[in-house]
Amino acid sequence: MEVVEKLIAQDIRAIARAITIIENDEAGKEQLIDEVHPHTGRARVWGITGPPGSGKSTLVNRLIQREREKGHSVAVVAVDPSSPFSGGAFLGDRLRMQKHADDPGVFIRSMATRGHLGGISPATGDTIKILDAAGFETILVETIGVGQSEIEVIQLTDIVLLVLVPGLGDEIQMMKAGIMEIGDVFVVNKKDIDGAERLKSEIEYVLAIQAPGSTPHPVALVSARTDDGIDALLDTIYEYYEQLCENGCLEDKRKERVKKHITAIFSYKVHEMLDVHFELSKNLDTWIDMIYRKEVKPYAFINDKIQTFLKECEEDD
Repeated sequence: MEVVEKLIAQDIRAIARAITIIENDEAGKEQLIDEVHPHTGRARVWGITGPPGSGKSTLVNRLIQREREKGHSVAVVAVDPSSPFSGGAFLGDRLRMQKHADDPGVFIRSMATRGHLGGISPATGDTIKILDAAGFETILVETIGVGQSEIEVIQLTDIVLLVLVPGLGDEIQMMKAGIMEIGDVFVVNKKDIDGAERLKSEIEYVLAIQAPGSTPHPVALVSARTDDGIDALLDTIYEYYEQLCENGCLEDKRKERVKKHITAIFSYKVHEMLDVHFELSKNLDTWIDMIYRKEVKPYAFINDKIQTFLKECEEDD
């Protein structure tokens, strides 16, 4: 595909066009992903997540700045809630990141969730592949930071930065709710306000209880607004990344990502095939009514349909 050749050559328009093909599920999407696949696996992919108001976008802006100072090209995927009117990304390209818009070494793309309950656009994983193939050395994925999105970001990135701030309520209860299992590197932002040091200590305490004797997850204290502690945080991220490379955890993470991707493709293809064969959109309401009225039993009915389908496939062979 011509668009693949151009995006690998870092043509910005081709990169944007490829992402649009993926987002809109246009013809040629599968061929596009297959052709970029051999060129993936080189980028460092960091997820930035946390509750609303924790300063994620400001932190991302600082990380972009530092990575560019190192000479690294950076791509940002900012996952936004969908606009109720247009279906597009509601927050746009994050105003704080606009200072980098004219930098050819920075690519920023907002992606709407389009009603996806998990908070992560289904196209985000494929978009990361496009940006990886295009040669961006660091890819930052910033999530909305609500609900299931924190879980899903783990499946898309190499390292997850969980950004927390004091004063958002009962932090310990939030930690007990399972959010602590999300992060690789914990970032306490807004260190200049009361309670930051205490929150850092609480995080370290909870981590020690949850995984005694294991390699500790680093906890960094920063102020993204004042640019305080960002250099130390970046050093911490790179050190942690090197640990993942050395102990084989990064390879394991990436294989798990491939596993989930393959499983998702199988599920989609099987569902698509059954949808065509059974004409689900046409017959589903009738079947629902039959089951609701107790005219058929759900498992027996579905099993019978599947057996008929398999038998027809054998006859075709």
